[in-house]
Amino acid sequence: MRVEIWSDIACPWCYVGKARFEKALAAFPHRDDVEVVHRSFELDPGRAKDDVQPVLAMLSKKYGMSEAQAQAGEENLGAQAAAEGLAYRTRGRDHGNTFDMHRLLHFAKEQGRQDELIQILYRANFAEERSVFSEGEDRLVELAVEAGLDAAAVRAVLADPSRYADDVRADEREAAELGANGVPFFVLDRKYGVSGAQPAEVFTQALSQAWGARSPLKLIDEGDAEACGPDGCAVPQH
Repeated sequence: MRVEIWSDIACPWCYVGKARFEKALAAFPHRDDVEVVHRSFELDPGRAKDDVQPVLAMLSKKYGMSEAQAQAGEENLGAQAAAEGLAYRTRGRDHGNTFDMHRLLHFAKEQGRQDELIQILYRANFAEERSVFSEGEDRLVELAVEAGLDAAAVRAVLADPSRYADDVRADEREAAELGANGVPFFVLDRKYGVSGAQPAEVFTQALSQAWGARSPLKLIDEGDAEACGPDGCAVPQH
């Protein structure tokens, strides 16, 4: 069975949602027969590569809130991440364009290292002090090497903006065709869809149903679980 996960490195709910899904997958009896594929979804595709700004300033501008309100939202996200065993920096993070990261994730998929790379990119963006946006390509090469990729090959991908660009755009078009207007968005064997960072038990239900059924794509839960969309990420206030 294949599970496809549309997500963006800049999306905190994708970071949390991946951990919740993996908790469900770890307990799934057929987990060894589940292939997980990460698909591209840019939250801010129009942002210039060199346009990097603090997360709090971005949230304040996008949602029309004060920085204090944005900070409260980050603290809440940090608590939810901690509940999943994830480190999360609630202060000092920045935000930027993720297109090159998505291109590298497609390259990593060819090398059988996609899950390793996306986990390292999430950790670097949400838990570490160094930026994945402002430090340039050297930082991405360093992280890709940590994921088991060859440094020279990674630099070659980054040096050619056309490499894997069509793959990223194809993923994004397919997300739209499937009705995904926010991330994370999970598609299980093209039978069921799960939208948002749902609790682990929702993923458990979806895995069980997708394993044993054959039907058109059906949303398991259309509730208001937290997700990130074209207008940004919902900021929890309490």
